[in-house]
Amino acid sequence: MSAAVREDFAEILRLVKPGSRVLDVGCEDGALLELLTREKAVDGQGLELSPENVAACLAKGLAVVQGDGDRDLDYFPTRAFDYAVLSKTLQQMREPRHVLSELLRIADRAIVSVPNFGHWRMRVSLMTRGRMPETRALPDPWWATPNIHLCTLKDFTDLCRILDLRIEACAALTAGKPARAFDPAGILENWRAETALFLLSQG
Repeated sequence: MSAAVREDFAEILRLVKPGSRVLDVGCEDGALLELLTREKAVDGQGLELSPENVAACLAKGLAVVQGDGDRDLDYFPTRAFDYAVLSKTLQQMREPRHVLSELLRIADRAIVSVPNFGHWRMRVSLMTRGRMPETRALPDPWWATPNIHLCTLKDFTDLCRILDLRIEACAALTAGKPARAFDPAGILENWRAETALFLLSQG
């Protein structure tokens, strides 16, 4: 595996079992699907909104269809996949609660990563500058960001509890550093992690 692989991709690769059926929602240019196909021989499919990204995926020989994760997950059959992956995309969804529920209807497990708006740099920036922060994990200005539902790790774990979703594993991610397993009930990573990744199943 290349040293340039994104930290969240490396953690997803570790979690997914070889030969699994995987749906990558918001797969962009197919980098993760390509990695999973090469390293884990998965039966992978992608759902992507951008026509340009769909074309890039098809050029790589990946099975990807154009669609909107907010609306089109409803059309996938129940238990069609072993894993549904949503990597740094949940915060862009109009209905995150519905999307999470659909992921765990169509797959046995969901792997979801979210940027952490509770990261200490965010808190310090808001306190000292009084403006929406821009960081490595959330680099766009407020008026140009695709993110519409930002949350902290505590917010996300609270939503999992409301939806009766089991957190089977979670990892804190900071750019350039290895993933760190953490206790979702703890408070340290809600300050320290730039991003976190969760392996979820029905409770």
